[in-house]
Amino acid sequence: MFRIITSIVAFFSITAIFAQNPTGEVPKLVVGITIDQLRGDYLEMFKSTFGNKGFNRLLNNGLVYKNVNYDFPYLDKASTITSIFTGANPSYHGITAEKKFLLANNIEISSFHDDNYLGNFTTEKLSPLSIKVSTIADELKIASGGQSDIFAFAPDASQAMAAGGHAASGAYWIENEDAKWATTTFYKTRQPVVEQFNRSQQSLTYTINSISWKPALPIENYKAFPYTKNRYNFQHFFANNIKDNVKKFKESPYVNKEVNDMAIRVLESSSLGTRMNPDYLAVTFYAGNFSGALDKNYSIEIQDTYYRLDQELARLLDKIDELVGLNNTLIFVVSTGYFDENEIIPEGMVTSGGTFYPDRSQALLNMYLMALYGREQWIKKYYNKQFFFDRKLIEDKKIDLIELQQKAAEFLVQSAGVQDVITSYQMLHGAYNQNVQYYRNSYYKGISGDLFLELQPGWQVVEQGSDDHERVRNNAINAPAIFFGKDIKPQKINRTIEVTDIAPSVAYRLRIRSPNASVGEILEELF
Repeated sequence: MFRIITSIVAFFSITAIFAQNPTGEVPKLVVGITIDQLRGDYLEMFKSTFGNKGFNRLLNNGLVYKNVNYDFPYLDKASTITSIFTGANPSYHGITAEKKFLLANNIEISSFHDDNYLGNFTTEKLSPLSIKVSTIADELKIASGGQSDIFAFAPDASQAMAAGGHAASGAYWIENEDAKWATTTFYKTRQPVVEQFNRSQQSLTYTINSISWKPALPIENYKAFPYTKNRYNFQHFFANNIKDNVKKFKESPYVNKEVNDMAIRVLESSSLGTRMNPDYLAVTFYAGNFSGALDKNYSIEIQDTYYRLDQELARLLDKIDELVGLNNTLIFVVSTGYFDENEIIPEGMVTSGGTFYPDRSQALLNMYLMALYGREQWIKKYYNKQFFFDRKLIEDKKIDLIELQQKAAEFLVQSAGVQDVITSYQMLHGAYNQNVQYYRNSYYKGISGDLFLELQPGWQVVEQGSDDHERVRNNAINAPAIFFGKDIKPQKINRTIEVTDIAPSVAYRLRIRSPNASVGEILEELF
C-alpha cells in the first residue's frame, strides 16, 4: 500500500517540482555506476593503495550498504545490471543471461539480438526491446516530457542497453572486433563527439597495438594476498595479432579508462546536469579477474585493477564536481554481485566432488526417455545448466509434457553431482518452496528451458568443445551498494538489501514513478 501511495504522490508532483523549483529539489544529474564483479572484501583488503578521492570518498561520505542480494541463480553482467535498473528479477524483465538459446533455430544469440535494427560501427543487430519492462531512465524520460538527456557507456552491449534502457539519447559499448564505440540504430539520435572520436587516430582501434599493461605501483605495494606465489612485474599486450585482443583488453583496467574517457567527453560536450530537468549518465566499469594472470588464484593483476579503478572513480567524481557540483548530483554505485573465479587446484590434490559432463548427461537422459517414449531425440539442447526438450515432437506424439518433465527430473536427480532438478511446470504452477522460488525468479517463458539443474558445490562442469571449465561455488560475494551526493547523509548500514530496492529508491529521490515491474521497497535511509 505504501508503494502505491508513494507512486501516486510522485506522479502528481512531477510537474510541480520541475516547474516551480528550477534550482531543483531533485538532483540536476543522476550518475549510475555499475561495477561488474566488484567485491566488498577486496575494497577493504586493497584500501591501503587507494587515494582519498575515489573509493574512500564514496565510502567515507556516502550511504554505504554492506551487501546487495540477487535472488536468482547464474548471475552475469546482463541479468544483474538489468535487474539493477528495472527493480525486477529476470522472470519479469526477460534478460536471463548474456546470451540465450533459440530453440526453434537451434542457435545461441545475444539476449539483445533484434533483426529489426542495424548496428552503428558494429555488424551486430541489437536493441533494448528484449527488456520487457521499463527502467529508471525510461521513467525519467517520461516524467521530463522527453527533456532529460540520457547516456550510457559500458564495455559490452548488454551493459549499455540495460543501463540506458529504451529511452537513451545514446547507449554505447566497445565493439569486440575493431574496438570502435558502437551502438544500435534503435537509438535515433547520434552523439557527434562519439562518432568523431571513432574516426580519429586516438580511437582504440588505432591505439590498442601500443597498449601494454604493467603494474602501476611497485609490486611490493600489492601485499593483500599472503598466498600469492608469483610476485612478478607482469606485462600484458593487446596487439591486433593476439587472439581476442579486444576481449582481453576488456578484462584489464584499461577498459575502465576507455569508458571513463568517453563518458567525460559526453558529460562536457552535452552540458549534462545544467538544465531544469535532471539528466542521467550510466557508466559500467570492470573489476573482475584477468584470464591471462600468471597466478590464477591470488594475482597481482586484480590488485592493480582496483588501484587503477580507484583513480578512474576519482577522475569522474572530480569532473562531475567541476561541471555540475557533487551537491547537485545523485550518484549510486552497485556491484553485480558475482565473481568469476580463476581457481586452480594444486597438482596432486584430491578434492571432494567430481566432473559433470553435460553432453554425457544429455545422452543418458535421452536414452532413458527413449526407453519410456520411443526412439526419438527428445532433448534439443543443454544450455546454461538447463535442458531444452523438443516441444514439437512431444506435442506431435501426444505425450504429456508435465509427466515427461517430471520423469526426466527424477532420473537426473540421481546423477552424481546433481543436487536438485526443477521443472518449468514446477516453477510456473507447482508447490513453491524457497529453492523453487529462487529459480522461478530467473525463469522467463519462451527463453528458459524445461529443466533447471542445481549442481553440487565443488563439481567441475566440462562442456564439449569449450575451454572454460567452471567449478561450482555457492558462496556469494560481498557486494556493496553506495549512494553519494545530493542530500545523502553519510552512513554505514550493516544489512543486506535486495537488488530490486535500488531502482525504486533512485526513483523516489528523483520524484518519479518506479519502473513498472519494480518489486522492491524504497530504502528507509533515503526518505
